[in-house]
Amino acid sequence: MRLVKGHGTENDFLVLPDLEGAISLTPATVRALCDRHAGIGADGVLRLVSSENDPEAKDMAADAPFFMDYRNADGSVAEMCGNGIRVFHQYLKSVGLVDTDAAVATRGGIRRARTRGDGDVTVYMGLPRLLADRPVATAAPLPPRSGTSLDIPNPHVVVELDTLADLAALDLSGPPDVDPPRPNGQNVEFVVRRGDRHVQMRVHERGVGETRSCGTGICAVAVAVAAADGSGADGTTWRVDVPGGTCEVVWQPDGEVELTGPAVLVAEIEVDDAWLRQAEAGYPGGNGLPRWNSDD
Repeated sequence: MRLVKGHGTENDFLVLPDLEGAISLTPATVRALCDRHAGIGADGVLRLVSSENDPEAKDMAADAPFFMDYRNADGSVAEMCGNGIRVFHQYLKSVGLVDTDAAVATRGGIRRARTRGDGDVTVYMGLPRLLADRPVATAAPLPPRSGTSLDIPNPHVVVELDTLADLAALDLSGPPDVDPPRPNGQNVEFVVRRGDRHVQMRVHERGVGETRSCGTGICAVAVAVAAADGSGADGTTWRVDVPGGTCEVVWQPDGEVELTGPAVLVAEIEVDDAWLRQAEAGYPGGNGLPRWNSDD
């Protein structure tokens, strides 16, 4: 098995080319690949399949020839990944499958991506869905705080904090408690305002843990803060700082959210066949995740 390691603002992924849809990617294999001590290490796997060869994407094949089958580090599936799709697009471009612009099929629908002149990638993330719910999120050592609940398309809860010291003090080694929780779990973003349309955030991703960045989370933060300010979808640029770097978000007047940031391809990796057979049988690894059995 050959993979490509890449990252978007240090949110790292393994791209697995599988145009024919021949690879059975089990949760155990994903967890083993993403294990940072016993495997390669990543926040998730991006399996590249021709849309016509995947039952989840077949209906989108006419408009988006390639499907991004995204798996979190724990082996669970996710609707979309804003940093991951930039890396996915960069890989497609590097091997000549697409040009500057491309449409990619995802579980959250078709997303368009475009490489800019500076090498960054812009992804048109679709329309956010702000919910009326105000769940309460708790992460030590801070007291509980209400947050903004929204989908883009992954489920998020965005919580504003007062100071950078509060942000730095958070213990995100485990998932924050959210009451009531979203039906399918949630990413939780904590955000502090730095200036006019400039914020800084940390995130705990469902199925992964705290990550250096989260693309859909970056968009969720910009939308939540813009909505709270009353500025809404006014077409201005928001700067969002994460531990792994900086991205820009524009919430256009038509409701579309655009995410722009770097996408870096690091290395091509060939996985040892014997190791892979162990992984597929239920490889017992770490990565802070529970061990698993061969019947996963």
